[in-house]
Amino acid sequence: MVAGEACSESSMTAYRARLTEIDIHRLIKATDEDERAAAAHKLCRSMERGGLSGEEREAAQKILRLLANDAAELVRRAMAVTLKASDLIPRDVARRLAADVDSVALPLIGFSPAFSDEDLIEIVQAGSSLRQVAVAGRPRVGRDVADCLAETGSELAVRTLAANDNADVSEGAMGRCVDRFGSSPEIVAAIAYRQVLPLSITERLVELASATVREHLITRHALAPETAIRLAAFARERATVDLVDQAADQADLPQFVANLNVRKALTGSLLLRALARGQMGLFEHGMAELAGTPHARAWLMIHDAGPLGLKAIYDRAGLPPRLFHAFRAGVDTWRSLQAEGADTAGDAFRQQMLQRFLTQRPNAPRDDLAYLMERLDQAPTPARSAVEAA
Repeated sequence: MVAGEACSESSMTAYRARLTEIDIHRLIKATDEDERAAAAHKLCRSMERGGLSGEEREAAQKILRLLANDAAELVRRAMAVTLKASDLIPRDVARRLAADVDSVALPLIGFSPAFSDEDLIEIVQAGSSLRQVAVAGRPRVGRDVADCLAETGSELAVRTLAANDNADVSEGAMGRCVDRFGSSPEIVAAIAYRQVLPLSITERLVELASATVREHLITRHALAPETAIRLAAFARERATVDLVDQAADQADLPQFVANLNVRKALTGSLLLRALARGQMGLFEHGMAELAGTPHARAWLMIHDAGPLGLKAIYDRAGLPPRLFHAFRAGVDTWRSLQAEGADTAGDAFRQQMLQRFLTQRPNAPRDDLAYLMERLDQAPTPARSAVEAA
């Protein structure tokens, strides 16, 4: 009995080690898809785990070609999932399954070593975003494949590529990713957090990234001195732009302005930009804050104290004398539009105010004029929340 069991065990071991025509017959006999899929899974797992001789490998690949042609998607998927990272699947089978439905194709596209770079480029160029993402997330992505993804991949595929530190992404490919998707915070962040970044890419990203990502770039990657200076200027500029937008939706404008002053953000540049965009409330409260006077008194000096009232509170606020005439033009423009019956509370008024102000060719600083011209070309944007402003 024991000898019989030992003989049986030996026979089963030999059976598992050899792949014969019996395996094919077992698959053919099963008529139920679930049963065939289960048989395919067990067989593929046995193939993957066992050390196969050359003859056994040929027999295994014969079975894999049979499975690849099975009419049941479930059977083909069982093979693709079980052997997705195996070197047992021949290239012709891998290419066949890569053209199959997504449930079969994606596991192999994402892992199989059978594909050449040319195969993967062909998959990318076919245009399916899901398959491009699978290529971009592979354990290794060659430079030519990465170049193709950067040039033609979907946004999600490019994001996946940028986040894959095992992808050989050239400087040119990174630049192309920034060209195409520089407005995507997710892609900018994914590139910024790569282990290695060329200096040219770092310098481009600092002007696109969020404050947190910019800090990472400065800390992790070296920047040229002139880039650091430009970054600081850009950060100040973007803060100014944001503050003007934020002010339009403040429930407590005096407190908002007071907070700006504490942060030393209540500058002449900010107030001139706010005034030129029709945000008279921000201008009035800003002048009151800087001059250390109640808002009611500041309002009176700006609007009802004759030609010298504005000059008096302007000087008391400590703003640059050379900018006074630009502020004067802004106040006069606002009054003129109000007299014409314009609704001073809407976005349309702000655009109208900006247009009218700029036609007067005010003697404003070049940076402020450039900002105002840029805003003139943009549709009004919703103000940010008070939480962001704090």
